[in-house]
Amino acid sequence: MPRVLIIDTDTASDDAVALIMALRSPDVEVKAITTVAGNVPVEQGTINALYTVELCGANVPVYPGAPRPLTRPMVYADWFHGRDGLGDMNYPAPKRAPQEKHAVTALIDTIRAHPGIELVTLGPLTNVALAVSQAPDIVANVSRCVVMGGAANTIGNVTPAAEYNIWVDPEAARAVFHAGLPIEMVGWELCRLEANIMPDEMTHIRSFGTPLADFAIDCNRRALEANQAQSGDPGLGLADPVAMAVALDPTICTRASKHWVDVETQSDLTRGMTVVDTFGVTVDDRNRPAWGHITERPPNVTVCWEIDIPRWKELLYSVLK
Repeated sequence: MPRVLIIDTDTASDDAVALIMALRSPDVEVKAITTVAGNVPVEQGTINALYTVELCGANVPVYPGAPRPLTRPMVYADWFHGRDGLGDMNYPAPKRAPQEKHAVTALIDTIRAHPGIELVTLGPLTNVALAVSQAPDIVANVSRCVVMGGAANTIGNVTPAAEYNIWVDPEAARAVFHAGLPIEMVGWELCRLEANIMPDEMTHIRSFGTPLADFAIDCNRRALEANQAQSGDPGLGLADPVAMAVALDPTICTRASKHWVDVETQSDLTRGMTVVDTFGVTVDDRNRPAWGHITERPPNVTVCWEIDIPRWKELLYSVLK
């Protein structure tokens, strides 16, 4: 039996590659894709999701969702991904239309219908926050909730303290982190430095000669420039595909630990910061680093600290060939 996934996304360039990874994975069935405002307006993100589904030859319904954060003005990231979110490559409009059902209703109905389903979030957590607020019973049906978001005790990518998906709707993120879901936080820092897709690796992907390989590089052309300008990284950072790699193969996360994690919602300076309760470094029974806890609050999030970089890249290559 294939594993069953539902994916919530603000579909731009790296989200599209993550969708390809899930849709092309032979042991996974994607039951639904829900879209949310984030990188681009929800209408554009929905178009991008539909186009990606078609490119994969898949038949997965796409449900448009929240057009703005719970309480805050919307701040898009089209400066990073291009006006259309896909590098302004002028891809044709998708042939299929989105579903009429709202994404929040789709999340609730799909999770209720599939106990043990795995939820992967690639954008702001607005839809998920609304879903667990309206239907708290769905929490028990989710076996894993892999969240691409946050920055675990490191710098952010939109402020020194915060990663974009959490920063843009911190109230939603805070609600989701405390909803009781089995959250695995895959922070943006895990796609940086050596985890970037380097220039020679982009050439390698091009050599596959497949439409998906070309699309994966082309739609990220603006993101490549923005990543290098913003972070000084040597190549293309693909945060959402790294999170999807961990979702598809949990062993790609080579070091993880459970912590109490909260999200800052009050401070202008640290808005959206994922505050991970850690202090001090010891070693575990296999002589690996381990963290202690400074508060008495029970852990609510499994934090992924390190990934197997060669294996994440091999997984990416395997779906693009």
